Amino acid sequence: MTMMKAARWYAAKDIRVEETIIPTPNDNQVKIAVKFTGICGSDLHEYTNGPQLIPVDKPYSLNGHQGTTTLGHEFSGVVEEVGKNVKNIKKGDRVTVEPIFKNPESPFIATGEYNLSEPLGFVGLTSNGGFAKYVVVEDYMVHKMPDSMTFEQGAIVEPAAVAAYAIQQSRMKMGDTVLIAGAGPIGLLTVQVALASGASQIFVSDLSENRLRKAKEIGATQTFDARDEEIPQKIREITGKGVDIFIDAAGAQASFDTGINSLRNGGTAVLVALFGKKVTHDALNQTLRELTIIGTAAYRNIFPQVIALINSGKLPVEKLVTSVISLDEIVENGFETLVNDPSEVKILVDINRK
Repeated sequence: MTMMKAARWYAAKDIRVEETIIPTPNDNQVKIAVKFTGICGSDLHEYTNGPQLIPVDKPYSLNGHQGTTTLGHEFSGVVEEVGKNVKNIKKGDRVTVEPIFKNPESPFIATGEYNLSEPLGFVGLTSNGGFAKYVVVEDYMVHKMPDSMTFEQGAIVEPAAVAAYAIQQSRMKMGDTVLIAGAGPIGLLTVQVALASGASQIFVSDLSENRLRKAKEIGATQTFDARDEEIPQKIREITGKGVDIFIDAAGAQASFDTGINSLRNGGTAVLVALFGKKVTHDALNQTLRELTIIGTAAYRNIFPQVIALINSGKLPVEKLVTSVISLDEIVENGFETLVNDPSEVKILVDINRK
């Protein structure tokens, strides 16, 4: 067998499920038989408005990839083959993948800040990804999964790591109060991580009633329609001073303003969303109130902790899966559904479903 089915990006609104060549690993790579792959917001951006991270005009410098791309960077599977230099991974291992490329020449690698190395790249965007029967990744990307963890859970480790890293960078303490703007997959995963980390009150804002309902189901203390201009006032009345932590998983001027105004003096804002437009910011207000504003770029050094949390049952990420579809259905029941149906949260593709 030399060919396999894959979901390939050609251009915005042009993803084709077609036959492509089964990849072969080089000496430092691992070939994985994919089980489940999640559709991420960045996949959706490539579908609706791409190319964004997919290299079209020139090759991605770390591997030469360019143009038509098999999407998918949230996935789990079983190791099929390893390169001759790969030592800690073997055929048959159950694994999930941390899809960030590391530039070995970057000064950030030595400091452990590999998510800041340039050029930024991800499996499924700057290389072929997991919407396929097989995928080849770098050996340093592969994390073993416990036998008690499902492949469905394994496919959600990557977005859960984004949420966990945001909470970690916020330096949230047990008993802190948190406002999360945006109840999409990352926002809802952040609710779960904040809950597991000991937040005393978790507030969530969004435009979708269905997603706010899901936020309440998984543990949010109170939810708000994001159009409510009195959110900061209401939060101050509830908490007495404002929230300790604000996580912006929405990425708009309105969510940013609401969150900053909802913070207590001395509070911390973490920007986890990919903002589509520039925002204006009152730096004097930040100075006088001693606010800390942090940006987070994906994650680093956190996959093992996230895997352990999910496996322990303290991070029930499977509750966020709203649909499981086949690869053949990925455009109509995957991308188009996510664009048009706000009640959908996380859609997984079962690669082996007929």
